[in-house]
Amino acid sequence: MPANFGFIDIIDIIIVAYLVYRLILLIRGTRAVQLLKGIAVLLLATYISQLLELSTVNWILDKVTTAGLVAIPVIFQPELRRALEQLGRGKFFARTMVLLRDEDIDRVLEELAQAVQIMAKKKIGALIILEREIGLNDYIETGTKVDSFVSSQMLLNLFYPGSPLHDGAVIIRGDRIAAAGCFLPLTENPNLSKELGTRHRAALGISEQADSICVVVSEETGVISLVREGRLTRYLDAKTLKEMLSELWHPKHNFILRFNRRSEND
Repeated sequence: MPANFGFIDIIDIIIVAYLVYRLILLIRGTRAVQLLKGIAVLLLATYISQLLELSTVNWILDKVTTAGLVAIPVIFQPELRRALEQLGRGKFFARTMVLLRDEDIDRVLEELAQAVQIMAKKKIGALIILEREIGLNDYIETGTKVDSFVSSQMLLNLFYPGSPLHDGAVIIRGDRIAAAGCFLPLTENPNLSKELGTRHRAALGISEQADSICVVVSEETGVISLVREGRLTRYLDAKTLKEMLSELWHPKHNFILRFNRRSEND
């Protein structure tokens, strides 16, 4: 260790390390994680091409990397804006990650199945999004923050006709309803049936951009549908829906993490 390395330097390193850790948690709740993985692969490929003396490939990758560095502020504009907003609200240093337990997921799925069964019977339209590994903060910000435990009563109230939030999507993060009335991108698939409405198209759209699981209840027919990875499964009952959600969303297959929980609930 250098002779001039002192206590202040240690504090300096700790502060920088903690800030980097907070930034990682911040972007982990967004699609920026996938962009960072792509950048890491690009940098690795550049390094390997340099080692192997692949001059043409290295030149192309070097130019692409340079252009990518210029584009980073544009690509990460939502994340940078969110970081500054959280810093201004004093929430940047709040604890942000809680592991979801088996019993929590079972309770969420039970409440969700009950709500969907009632909505299907009464033909109440609904669009419910279950967040998985790819975060949905960008879409959560388009709606109204709820931050409530998932319950069938809460879901029914949010989608009840006449409710100010019933037309948008509800996004569930972990065992909590993160937001309601959210706007989602619509699929651009031209081969969809004309009988599919905006809710189905929004569910397909978000499932094409993220690994979310989407539950749709048709307002016209009461048909229950499940959407994932751009694929639509229709005419489900509540029991079958719960079984499919358990298979897809259970921690035996996926580690479900919940982010950005209010510090007062920790």
